[in-house]
Amino acid sequence: MAKIQKVWFDNQRIYILTDEEQTLSRPLEAFPVLKEATSDELNAYKIGRFGDDIRWEGLDEDIHITSFYETAEPNPENEVARLFLMFPQLNVSEMARYIGINKSLLAKYIYGMKKPSAERLLQIKAAFHSIGERLIAV
Repeated sequence: MAKIQKVWFDNQRIYILTDEEQTLSRPLEAFPVLKEATSDELNAYKIGRFGDDIRWEGLDEDIHITSFYETAEPNPENEVARLFLMFPQLNVSEMARYIGINKSLLAKYIYGMKKPSAERLLQIKAAFHSIGERLIAV
């Protein structure tokens, strides 16, 4: 397996250069913790001693080299993304907590990196409806 030699960020993507001189990249949407990180936080990484992973201690985030071989790209044209575009004042972390799911998973639904099941989509919509009902009651 190839080893990571270099890491850099550009245009909302993370790039790596391997010891096989291959440049690979992934959108930051694939890693919601990194997408929300500052430039200083992004650059505070360490390549693992075996060269097959990257660790951000301050963010408590790890990425294995195999993640760079995935082909899924963001698809912002999805129902969950449209819900959050309609209500940009809603905080993704708080909505995830309200729904009862991991923030990273909800972010992947929003960015189109993962597709929620029909049941999960109903659960997300129900959370929006519940918040709407609570607002109306004010």
